Amino acid sequence: MRFQAYILKCSDGSYYTGHTDNMEQRLSQHHSGKIDSYTATRLPVKLVWAQNFHSRDAAFRAERKIKGWSRKKMEALIAGDWDTIIKLSSGIKN
Repeated sequence: MRFQAYILKCSDGSYYTGHTDNMEQRLSQHHSGKIDSYTATRLPVKLVWAQNFHSRDAAFRAERKIKGWSRKKMEALIAGDWDTIIKLSSGIKN
């Protein structure tokens, strides 16, 4: 089974981070607004980042870690900008 951590961009510009073992189904749930979640009142949402993990626990750990990041760091992850992620992680100022 494949597990993924993911980031959605909401209509209000905020980000939602989650994890799943069925991305298609989970996105459908978010888009429908029928599940009681952060995204239900912020539709539409767009998948902006996802990564595969070998276990549910690893995907969950990634989700929790990303949820603690600043917006700048999250946007660097979405852009694949590892230099910025490293700088933000180490406290280096530009």
